[in-house]
Amino acid sequence: MTHGRWVSTIRWTLAFALILTGASGTSFALHRVAPHHRLARAHRVLKHMRGILWNPLFRPSHDSLLRQNEEIDRLALPRIVDDEQLEELKASHELVPIEESESLRIQSALEPSRRYCRPWTRDFVEDLSEVYYDRFHEQIQVNSAVRTVKVQKQLRRKNRNAAPAEGEDASSHLAGITVDLQRRGLTKDEIHFIEYYLFYLRALGLVEPEEERRHWCFHIMVSDRYQEWRQTQTLLPLHPAADTNVAMGASK
Repeated sequence: MTHGRWVSTIRWTLAFALILTGASGTSFALHRVAPHHRLARAHRVLKHMRGILWNPLFRPSHDSLLRQNEEIDRLALPRIVDDEQLEELKASHELVPIEESESLRIQSALEPSRRYCRPWTRDFVEDLSEVYYDRFHEQIQVNSAVRTVKVQKQLRRKNRNAAPAEGEDASSHLAGITVDLQRRGLTKDEIHFIEYYLFYLRALGLVEPEEERRHWCFHIMVSDRYQEWRQTQTLLPLHPAADTNVAMGASK
């Protein structure tokens, strides 16, 4: 955290403390304020502080959604409409199953029929889970993979922050090239490790990641170029995270 951000955080923390103190009626209150005004003021301060504390490396954006859809169009992949089309892509092995392993688990709530993705996306998930497990001896969790337009529309009715099911900024889950990995519950070191790993691959144009706040996950679209790059590596890409860690540290 920069000095300016640190000072701002302290300032707003003190301001919030004064608001709460005023609410209790102590001598810090300069004048009596109606309870609903105090609550409204506290809400505004908390909203500002949440913006300060939420400072991911890959913020979700409209531009990111556009880039994800541009990749889908480049690959001429269909946005999967329904379960019938989904099953056809499974049968042709254009979508492959994500399987649990020593280093990878799948959220139990994710339907077995949707534990599928493109082959290069599965390669990416398996590679990341292995190097993550080597480092932390913990599994990475897949929360979501392929979706149909029907499922995306249902999700959007429940969560207005979800990407649309149609249009230039539609969810890239519809093409099976994207996975959501669990972020909630990870330590700072674990989050930074994944961020640095993704930072390196994003710089190569191999992934387009976002860190979603509502569901606390890493939303990661993977380009088919990942397969070609992967074949050039003599080792699993463990060191990209370490190399990026150095680069990020030098830029702070």
